[in-house]
Amino acid sequence: MRRYLIEHAQVLLAVALILTLTNGHAAKPAATGDGFDDPNAIRVLLAPNLETTLSSQMNGTITDLRATLGKQVARNAVLAQLDCAEVQARANVAKAELSMARQNLNAKRSLRALNAAGDIEVAMSATEVEKAQGALSLANAQLGYCRVIAPFSGRVAKVYVKPYQTVSAGTPVLDLVGDGALKVRLNVPSSLMVKLKQGARIDITIHETGKTYPAHVSAVNARVDAVAQTVELEAQLDSEHPELVAGMSGIARFPAAQ
Repeated sequence: MRRYLIEHAQVLLAVALILTLTNGHAAKPAATGDGFDDPNAIRVLLAPNLETTLSSQMNGTITDLRATLGKQVARNAVLAQLDCAEVQARANVAKAELSMARQNLNAKRSLRALNAAGDIEVAMSATEVEKAQGALSLANAQLGYCRVIAPFSGRVAKVYVKPYQTVSAGTPVLDLVGDGALKVRLNVPSSLMVKLKQGARIDITIHETGKTYPAHVSAVNARVDAVAQTVELEAQLDSEHPELVAGMSGIARFPAAQ
């Protein structure tokens, strides 16, 4: 019986040693060398040079929505149209009032030439023309609010509304991201400020592509974060890369600062 217990204990000890060795090998992470798992790595985020949220400038109902997610749009393209029947009617009234005011002014001038009207009457008629012109200009400006127009070429990043939805002034309609080279946003230790000036070289390794891209510092914040002891930087990629998209992330290396 004693011999059996000894042999059983030896078997258990051997199994325990095998499991320990196996777990020891499995716990070793794969050596990547890319720095993505380094807690001290400087993280970067790709952002567009131009981006904005376009909002409705008036109360109304969207009658035509031409923006879809990811759609390429040109500058000055109409992205949404609101119902402007009431605004158009006010513009027509203002146009008619301007025409009447001009006719009245011409009549007063003719009467003044015949000494049948005084200078005050002519001046008052001229003022009515100016008021009518202002009313028409205001109506035309309001007509411009009926359309949401792209201020620059780019792609639609988000659509907040639906066709035939009633919106109020200030309601977000869509997000627009501009074309062109992307910029890089990052926060670096404030101790590197002395070495990192505008134009300093940066190597950007993007997580999604696994590639490294050359860039250079384009802007340095004038204020240091007193809590984190970091300073915000912006950098520009040296060239355009079609595979890169705003929102991608990675890490930065500074050859000049090493």
